[in-house]
Amino acid sequence: MRVVVQQEPFDLGAEANAFAAADTSMGAIVTFTGVVRDLARGDLDVMEIEHYPGMTEKALTRIATEAQERWSLGDVLVIHRYGRLAPGDRIMMVATAAPHRKDAFEAAEYLMDYLKSRAPFWKKEITGAGAGWVASKEEDEDALTRW
Repeated sequence: MRVVVQQEPFDLGAEANAFAAADTSMGAIVTFTGVVRDLARGDLDVMEIEHYPGMTEKALTRIATEAQERWSLGDVLVIHRYGRLAPGDRIMMVATAAPHRKDAFEAAEYLMDYLKSRAPFWKKEITGAGAGWVASKEEDEDALTRW
């Protein structure tokens, strides 16, 4: 298991290839990459993501460990960025490896739902009209109820 919280961009291809090559006994590798969206439709200048070092890594490690305990996984990767990100920048990546695809897909979805609604990150959108914190969405909270 590897959990990384970093400011700098990550190489999606290199991370996915290294993750997949680490254990050739796994029959399924699932990856997901989140990207900064311009929901303001052309007005988003930047998204600022803040976190508390130490606390964030501990929380992400706890949820990755929970995923490993709930599903038959060989490995888990979670990368999440912080700092100033522009529309189109990669914000996070989740990868799961499992003997079979069902566990890999379900664990990846579980991790993504957690990252979207419970991970200790705070996002502020900065547009031409000003800045505002991104509020949690009801559908993101609802997604957690299935787990």
